[in-house]
Amino acid sequence: MKSATPSRLSIDGPAGRLEIVVNDPGEPRRGVALVAHPHPLYGGTLDNKVVQTLAKAFLASGYCALRLNFRGVGASDGVFDEGRGEIEDFVALAEHARRTYGGGELALGGFSFGGFVAASAAARLTPKQLVLVAPAVDRFPLAAVPAGTLVVHGEEDDVVPLKSALDWARPQQLPVVVFPGAGHFFHGNLVTLQRLVEQHCRV
Repeated sequence: MKSATPSRLSIDGPAGRLEIVVNDPGEPRRGVALVAHPHPLYGGTLDNKVVQTLAKAFLASGYCALRLNFRGVGASDGVFDEGRGEIEDFVALAEHARRTYGGGELALGGFSFGGFVAASAAARLTPKQLVLVAPAVDRFPLAAVPAGTLVVHGEEDDVVPLKSALDWARPQQLPVVVFPGAGHFFHGNLVTLQRLVEQHCRV
């Protein structure tokens, strides 16, 4: 597995400075991968364990992995913007990543509210890989996502019920990988989640 000491930086965003963490494997890079965190008003940050797990999986797959604190979180300027501004923050991170770490593939990942952000940004950024973990389909208007998107959900999720995820995925004929017995935060399942994302990225 590739490893890289994380660097905590700040970049210019639409609402001021954005705090980011970068895990860079160095050359040759497969590309860049961006990870979006859960809802800012409910404790979501770039240090969330699921977000870190996604970043580790992308890093192990050869990507330079970047995650950000959305506006108003941690050292990022601004205030929560109901998802609209957060999508703009994520797009700004993508632009920074491509300028700084070069071309190659683009991968996007998101957890819960971050799944909504990543899926919304995907329509503009056309990533090679899109990974959504417990996307907040019943709280935000998630559009249809590309075929081949990896969607992962916990059977016992009490924040975003599995039924909601299946109802969203069904019209798209989009498979959902269900972790039996797992809750929203995938406690005790993070190693398996990381392996699953790494396997997906090998395709």
